[in-house]
Amino acid sequence: MSKHPDLSQLSTEQLRALAVQLMTSLESKDRVIVHRDAVIEKLSHELATLKRHKYAQRSEQMNDLQASLLDELVEGDLAAIEIELAELTVVDAPAQAKKQPKRAPLPAELPRTLIHHEPENTQCSCGCQLKRVGEDVSEKLDYVPGEFTVERHIRGKWACTQCETLIQAPVPAQVIDKGIPTAGLLAQVLVAKYSDHLPLYRQERIFARAGFAIPHSTLAEWVGACGVQLQPLVDALRSTLLEHNVLHADETPVSMLAPGKKKTHKAYVWAYCTTPFSDLKAVVYNFAPTRAGEHARNFLGDWQGKLVCDDYSGYKAGFGNGITEIGCMAHARRKFFDLHQANQSTLAEQALEYINQLYRVEREVKDLPPDKRHAIRHEQARPIADALHQWMLIHRQKVPDGSSTARALDYSLKRWTALTRYLNDGAVPIDNNWVENQIRPWALGRSNWLFAGSLRSGQRAAAVMTLIQSAKLNGHDPYAYLKDVLTRLPTQKSNAINALLPHNWTSAILSKVS
Repeated sequence: MSKHPDLSQLSTEQLRALAVQLMTSLESKDRVIVHRDAVIEKLSHELATLKRHKYAQRSEQMNDLQASLLDELVEGDLAAIEIELAELTVVDAPAQAKKQPKRAPLPAELPRTLIHHEPENTQCSCGCQLKRVGEDVSEKLDYVPGEFTVERHIRGKWACTQCETLIQAPVPAQVIDKGIPTAGLLAQVLVAKYSDHLPLYRQERIFARAGFAIPHSTLAEWVGACGVQLQPLVDALRSTLLEHNVLHADETPVSMLAPGKKKTHKAYVWAYCTTPFSDLKAVVYNFAPTRAGEHARNFLGDWQGKLVCDDYSGYKAGFGNGITEIGCMAHARRKFFDLHQANQSTLAEQALEYINQLYRVEREVKDLPPDKRHAIRHEQARPIADALHQWMLIHRQKVPDGSSTARALDYSLKRWTALTRYLNDGAVPIDNNWVENQIRPWALGRSNWLFAGSLRSGQRAAAVMTLIQSAKLNGHDPYAYLKDVLTRLPTQKSNAINALLPHNWTSAILSKVS
């Protein structure tokens, strides 16, 4: 305990300095408390809104499938908010005994795996040898595709006959405290939902066929809880991504239905990733309610580098604040391809041949280091690009304004500087196709999801899909990755969280072997 100063021994100046120090400390604490209370109020309001929707009468405009999907999302949001509120109030509020519903035992016919947890040392501090006097048993439900098993955790009780000391091995930490799912079952649910695009009501049926029916409302609670626990990994991956000088960016629409509303509106998923030339293989998704450019600015923050993107105006504000625009040659090519498809334009055919020559150079240099790639581009691609530019300028004078041919030419001419910046840097790609490939899982999933039920559920999907897609980019099986991460995450120190990022990850089993 620190010793309080003797105020009677302090000078006037020292007293003033002490008063200023105390006032500053109190103001700082007040700001923290005000911010925390504001977050609690926001979450409480969101929780109340979701609960009203959960128990409200169904909209007649929603069919059974839409209602089932929305229920899943609401249950997930409720679980996530309750966890966040618990983390904010745990310091000040006394622990309240929450009435838990009595859980039915897991089916006796499921195979059991016995896992014993015993103290490392059974010698009592008084010098006597402890004796095993009993045990506590808990069961966790595990799943490998097609089969349920049960992990039976047995924690022996050891007592000293002399001093009545009783010890036990601690309860293994879990992502979902006191829940029945193992990390393997949680990983299966997440991968099936966000990689295989199976809604939870379909997973409920699959699990029932495997021998144990899990209500989709329970699955949704698990998904919501996992989303909260995995978010620090996504935040760390975003920070790592923004350390790189060249990034891709793209966005795609996703329908979002706010609780209480009868119609969907267009929300957007923004994708940011490193280039195929980068040592870091990573993509981070950001779910936002609109396509406004502020979402890109908020994600990138004070990042300054080269951004490969399409011509969407939402990125333009950043180009005046230290971000260099890199155009997409594939978009320029697409204009001429569409023109040729529409009317067999010979001019479009000539433009396509020029652009195809540029891509032939890219195929030759794709596996080379940046300096050699830059040198070959300068020698081979630069003359082709210059010739194409001159050819476009000449032909633009020959076609009338407003024609489809003029529009195709103008697209490239107006963006020529951005389109050819890749020739000046061997670390920069020719187009934005790489990030378009990374955003494809969202396009594949839309037909199964139909909509995101809320901003929170969309952000949760973005977080989990960030980790799944980044794991795939690094050659990992997403199920094996998430199972291991969810096993280690509860005991992982915050300053070691980067070890669980996809590009750094090594299975705990492999780590022990090595």
